[in-house]
Amino acid sequence: MTAETEAFRFSEFGAPDVLRWQPHTLPDPAAGEIQIRHLAIGVNYIDVYHRRGVFAAPLALPSGLGVEGVGTITALGEGVTGFAIGQRVAYVGGPPGAYATFRNLPAGRALAVPASLDSTEVAAMAFKGLTVEYLIHRCVPVASSDTVLFHAAAGGVGSIACQWLRQIGATVIGTVSSAKKAQVALANGCKHVIIYTEEDFQARVAEITGGKGVDVAYDSVGAETFTKSLDCLRPRGTLVSFGESSGPIPPLSVASLGAKGSLYVTRPSIAHYTANRAEYEAAARNLFAAMEAGVLRASGVTTYALSDARKAHEDLEARRTTGSVVLVP
Repeated sequence: MTAETEAFRFSEFGAPDVLRWQPHTLPDPAAGEIQIRHLAIGVNYIDVYHRRGVFAAPLALPSGLGVEGVGTITALGEGVTGFAIGQRVAYVGGPPGAYATFRNLPAGRALAVPASLDSTEVAAMAFKGLTVEYLIHRCVPVASSDTVLFHAAAGGVGSIACQWLRQIGATVIGTVSSAKKAQVALANGCKHVIIYTEEDFQARVAEITGGKGVDVAYDSVGAETFTKSLDCLRPRGTLVSFGESSGPIPPLSVASLGAKGSLYVTRPSIAHYTANRAEYEAAARNLFAAMEAGVLRASGVTTYALSDARKAHEDLEARRTTGSVVLVP
């Protein structure tokens, strides 16, 4: 069915003010698509990257924005099976366009949502939770004996990661920017918290680990932390670089990895870890089960009206938010 919708679109890359709130008519879903009415929309740092056009292959403009949402199915395209009108689903990935009241979406990205879970909580958790799922269970499977360094430990991904790592039994060292965020990180499962604006995190990690270093470092900050994160690793440790909120990472000499202790570095993408439908569904089952069991909870969710998406981006980039950010139509 066609639907009258409002959505954020942008025709040039740049600051949040490039986003324009526009009404338009949404066509019937194409073959293999579903149409949904959004109940809640997750905001993720990848949205900022898309808006800025920082990736090597930026979006074709004009474009929508947002790759995560929870909604009710309002129409099914030709050939879609396994879903029903009125069913509540979540999605992660697919073409950007989540910042809208209604949208069409490839059915292959839709995930059935357990009835016990709240829509806003799922929107706060799905993208970030699936990110954490692949980071700590598949990219580098973390064991209870491991010591982990996690940057931005009070952020959306960091908050979920600390909770899940606590359940695994790993020792988590988190970095944050303020005393307030330190309390959030501790509550979510960090054993040690470093306020990086007040002390050198590399020196503090060495002190905490008795000079041994950590088994794995998870770094979404990028320019400000990458080199020192390498120096926090034990021999044969792994640095997982999955973002660059502070700017592009400087060039890396591969030979230096040997000199620093036969280190590993990986740059994973959720797109590659959820491209296979069976893996995507299995990861979602793992995440939703952890949520239903109370292992994971949405920590410090900040909600904005959908029409205030520009403000949400400003606050996210200024690091004024903790936990997850959700837009509500």
